[in-house]
Amino acid sequence: MSWLEAFILGLLQGLTEFLPVSSSGHLELGGALFGLEDPHDFFTFNIIVHGATFLSVVVVFWRDIYSLIINFFRFKWNAEMKFALLLVASAVPTGIVGLLFEEQIENIFEGRVVFVGFMLLVTATLLFLTRFTPKNNKEVTLKIALIIGVAQTLAILPGISRSGATISTALFFGIERGKAIRFSFLMVLIPIFGANFLKILRMSDSAGGATMDATAMIIGAVSAFIAGVIACRWMLQIVRKGNISYFSIYCVIIGLTAIIAGSLI
Repeated sequence: MSWLEAFILGLLQGLTEFLPVSSSGHLELGGALFGLEDPHDFFTFNIIVHGATFLSVVVVFWRDIYSLIINFFRFKWNAEMKFALLLVASAVPTGIVGLLFEEQIENIFEGRVVFVGFMLLVTATLLFLTRFTPKNNKEVTLKIALIIGVAQTLAILPGISRSGATISTALFFGIERGKAIRFSFLMVLIPIFGANFLKILRMSDSAGGATMDATAMIIGAVSAFIAGVIACRWMLQIVRKGNISYFSIYCVIIGLTAIIAGSLI
């Protein structure tokens, strides 16, 4: 992977991580477009740029994160403690699947363009259906948190948007838009941190680590971080003031293009 390719893919990851269009799907399509053939290196790059967008969330939501941590370690039952425990609960489904099926998940990232295209159509359907969500102001409960966590787990599949799946699920349950996006963006911190931690352990314990140029990885991470901060703040405004269902049009266009292009290769 060249430095330019790393920069473009990092930019693509950062911009699409928080928009409901599937960053993993776009990375897969970008990798196929650039002809990147080593699935191990590409999976490692995927983890690294996701770690960079983890930092994007920390920067944008640092006040919320600070408040949650302080209140959590006070060990007093209040709204912030409850919210923190719900975030932990939401990470359980993804954690279980990630630990039990790590090798199978890594094998998904092998440039399956047609598969990504169909998954983007699934994302488009979820986004379109948000037009019919109830206009309620419910709170996130343990049951809802676990179901949103399952939706996040499905987003392991490249082409299923994590933010699209989690925000849509929250809206389907009548969660207010501002609360839905706050929960969606903060809940990603635990699985991304866990995935990066496990990947670092694997790389340190294995002699067969990634062969990618370290500079390319750094360039990809920096571009993903900067683009992630911009996209995260933009998405906050979109969800609170607009309608994410319009992104379904984009997902249909990219999805059909991927299916057609992949079928012709």
